[in-house]
Amino acid sequence: MQIDPERFLHDGYVILENVIPPDRLDELRASFETLVDRQQAIWARDPEDPRGMAYKVKQPRLAFQTLVDPSTANTVEFCLHANTLGVSRQALRTPDVGLKQMFLMCNPATHYGPDLWHRDSQPTSQAPLAGLQADMLANGPGLVQWNIALYDDDVLWIVPGSHCRLNTAQENRELMEDRTAPLSNGMQVKLKAGDGVMYINSILHWPSNYSTKLRRIIHLAYRSFGGRLYPYGVRFSWEPGFVAHLSAEAQATFQRFAELAEREDDRIESFFRAILDKNADGFREYLALLHPGETGRMVCVVLLSKLAANLGTLKRPEVAGLPEPQRAAAVGELPFSISNIDALANRFTAAETDRLAQRFAPLHARLHTETEQFVPGFQSGPTRHRFEHMPPDFEVDDFIASWNEAA
Repeated sequence: MQIDPERFLHDGYVILENVIPPDRLDELRASFETLVDRQQAIWARDPEDPRGMAYKVKQPRLAFQTLVDPSTANTVEFCLHANTLGVSRQALRTPDVGLKQMFLMCNPATHYGPDLWHRDSQPTSQAPLAGLQADMLANGPGLVQWNIALYDDDVLWIVPGSHCRLNTAQENRELMEDRTAPLSNGMQVKLKAGDGVMYINSILHWPSNYSTKLRRIIHLAYRSFGGRLYPYGVRFSWEPGFVAHLSAEAQATFQRFAELAEREDDRIESFFRAILDKNADGFREYLALLHPGETGRMVCVVLLSKLAANLGTLKRPEVAGLPEPQRAAAVGELPFSISNIDALANRFTAAETDRLAQRFAPLHARLHTETEQFVPGFQSGPTRHRFEHMPPDFEVDDFIASWNEAA
């Protein structure tokens, strides 16, 4: 299965037929339904069990890798198929691609109707949208998401091309009036069973109807390791215990994912230590390794500043002793994958994360506005974090110079 990477970057999405080969559809339906039954039993015993998101919500999700055994390993191994991982490698323009997350999205038990139009973008935890977009346009995408239908599905709407730009005035007017209604330039994504849509998740999109109609969507995300930018939202949303149930080939692929992530954490550690030491040459060296493209490197600095803040949060005494679900919530991670960020946090002392916060303080001050602002279509309410534009007149050289503003 082949795609045109340039067309994908231009449109922000591609709809593909028979992502699930027709001769595999029934077996995958059966295996996923077995996992649904297992998750339902877990929810019945303990609705707060962290392996699955809450059931009595608009969009129940199964983190299906937490439920697999050898008889249902085909669900995870499908995520490594040429039609999923292989196509993602084409879109991300590198063979070094990792599987970030695996969910099965299901219908709720009661009718909820439409959700809100949104981009998967949060100014509190990422960089301003225009910065992310410019970085992507210069260097290619770093993250793709998939919706793959086990049954016919037409819930998702998108605004083609909106991943490349800010909201138009017309979109803002319509969104401010009603974020649960179709946008005039929206497009309904109609998937037949087995079809999939791959998209850049900063695109404006809308879950139009959460009803009791049977819904089973394989929801995946893949991130680049070998591309020209440092992607946003990069921490894996899985832990490797389930890999023992997979084939030897699949186990080797997940081992490769883990090696790529560890190599990146080595570089991130060196990047942070260069900042701690006020080592400008080392900082530039590791910034170039993390973000090879010369354009957009300040976006990488912003993203890593948010990661540094999360490491500091995990080191705070009032957070460090909490149960895993609460610790995960404190840094916006999922409870069944907190060990991925813990492994990086454990490389630093609390004193070092405090000093990192001081080094990043001048940048964070510039990422805030004097008064609250709001732009519809973000996963955030009013905030003083910049929604759209990077801080003016503050580039990599200015950040290095700002270290002398901090302690």
